[in-house]
Amino acid sequence: MTVSTHRRVLPEAPARRGWCPGLSRPMPTGDGLLARVHPPLGILTLAQAHAVAEGARRFGNGHLDLTARANLQIRGVSDATRTPLARLLEAAGLGDARSDGGPQRLTLTSPLAGRDPTETFDVPALARAVEAAGLAVPGLPAKTLVVVEGRLGAELPEADAYLFSHISGDIGIAVAGGQGFHDLATCAAEEAPAAIAALLQAFARTGLRRMRDLSPDDFSALDNAVRVEIQTQVPSPVREGGHRGVSRWAVPFSPRVGVEWLAPRQRILTVDAPFGRCTADALDQLVGLAARLGAEEIRLSPARGFVLLPLQDPSAADLTALARNFIIAPDDPRRSVAACTGAPACASGSTPTLVDAARLATMFAPLGLEGRAAHVSGCAKGCARPGPADLTLVGRGGLYGTVIGGAPGDEPAMHLPIEAVLERLGRAKTVGLAAAFAPGNTVTDFGRNERPA
Repeated sequence: MTVSTHRRVLPEAPARRGWCPGLSRPMPTGDGLLARVHPPLGILTLAQAHAVAEGARRFGNGHLDLTARANLQIRGVSDATRTPLARLLEAAGLGDARSDGGPQRLTLTSPLAGRDPTETFDVPALARAVEAAGLAVPGLPAKTLVVVEGRLGAELPEADAYLFSHISGDIGIAVAGGQGFHDLATCAAEEAPAAIAALLQAFARTGLRRMRDLSPDDFSALDNAVRVEIQTQVPSPVREGGHRGVSRWAVPFSPRVGVEWLAPRQRILTVDAPFGRCTADALDQLVGLAARLGAEEIRLSPARGFVLLPLQDPSAADLTALARNFIIAPDDPRRSVAACTGAPACASGSTPTLVDAARLATMFAPLGLEGRAAHVSGCAKGCARPGPADLTLVGRGGLYGTVIGGAPGDEPAMHLPIEAVLERLGRAKTVGLAAAFAPGNTVTDFGRNERPA
């Protein structure tokens, strides 16, 4: 929605995990202020995409981050440029949706939502209804996320609540709970907006920040709230290890990079930004290509990339040009490694994560081809990947804490310089990842192997 250009830009708030920056409240970080843009349903018109690129060039440092919630972040904004940036993007229809600290964008949908012929209900319409319901709920935590997925057997990313295609033909409703997911009910499509509104209101009353923190009594309150709104009820205990569709099901939530066919007459061109970062000029390059190929919009992917639905195939020259700024090959080793901005751009980081992630990706490539994942985090917040990875590196004092099969907040086995990490990763080809990173001093650790304090 377009917001008045006369809205007061709020003062800076402290940089902390859990606070979600917008345009009116950019977040201080190492390279200036960070302003987050929340495209409705993760879709940009070509004019809007160009406005984001222009804003990043004129009012930031020209760098953009793509987030796992299919949002964009403009880096290097200053106190002098924050207000004109907000005005530019508000005029383009990309202004903040609310000013009460609640979620600027509540829903996450597949980049193919509304265009995939296998969807069993109108995903964009339901997502818009969820957004409207959320705007009416005071006190809704800023990070609340509802995934709306209309394909049977689709992979579902981590979220607070889910509206998904149920095998019964109805819409399933579930919420995250601890280490599992809790099925609340199924309902007809016309009942879903009222049911999700009741669910969000009940959640806001708990005062908690995430649904995974709900107690059994809280779950009962959400159950009761949804039951009042719909007639069918499918009780189910919390399932440890994941909800149906979460983790590895046949249908990926985001399309893989490259050119594919969605339907006999519908192409998909998907590119990822290396480690979730691109430049304003690279985004404008994509806008120009979209216009030439007949794509009317650019869709953001939770895989930190962009999706086009062009009318014609890109040429070999187009793909070569794209490859200078984006990942276009499914086997690119960088796709297996998540990384945050790190030092010096992030005030919380002490290591150059983007440089180190690029070095790690080359060494990690054989494991990436096996489906393994790595994460290079500048600090324990784990902004790029809060959950576990096969290998997680957490920056601390210029070294990396090593965590095997865990998350950035887990206790590292030891702290190593990046050179020692790469040397041990080379050993993993023969002895395995866990054995290669077993604690212990070695000559090749440069005498800097440290146990955690």
